[in-house]
Amino acid sequence: MNLPNKITLLRIFLVPIFLIFLLVKFSVPFSGYAKYIAIIIFVLAALTDSLDGYIARKHGLITNLGKLIDPLADKMLITGALIALVSMGEISAWPAFIIITREFAVTGFRSIASAEGVIIAASVWGKLKTILQIVAIVAVMVNISVFKIPYFAHDILIWLATIVTVISGTDYIYKGWHLLRSEK
Repeated sequence: MNLPNKITLLRIFLVPIFLIFLLVKFSVPFSGYAKYIAIIIFVLAALTDSLDGYIARKHGLITNLGKLIDPLADKMLITGALIALVSMGEISAWPAFIIITREFAVTGFRSIASAEGVIIAASVWGKLKTILQIVAIVAVMVNISVFKIPYFAHDILIWLATIVTVISGTDYIYKGWHLLRSEK
């Protein structure tokens, strides 16, 4: 169990804690601060994604376990946040559905590619997708906790993240389409 994998496991551990602070209606002592704590936990968890990858690449600590749990941790964090925000009535179910569907589709597609011995590396679209999803989710949480800006402002960010998510998924499938068409 190397350091990057421990950091990834920390991210997985932070997901339910983040959701508790976002969704549970606390009385004393957290009543006025729960949403702020949720934002901080979400941002910290999101930052661990870059940190574990950086450490793993820099020190040659990429493992099969890390390859498995890192994308799982990312999906748990983003999916959990989207479902929670839909349940709170803060975002529409449509962008959440589109984003989550893309995640399942790309995960399945990458599994097929992996079985064929092909690794489809994350593209600039995948990195942009992740950044926009995180920014959009944080914007929604900040809006409901700190500011009261019009709904459409964070809705625009969510839909922008959704559009880039679709582009990213299309890019993955385009790069590996030959795998789906090949016959043995």
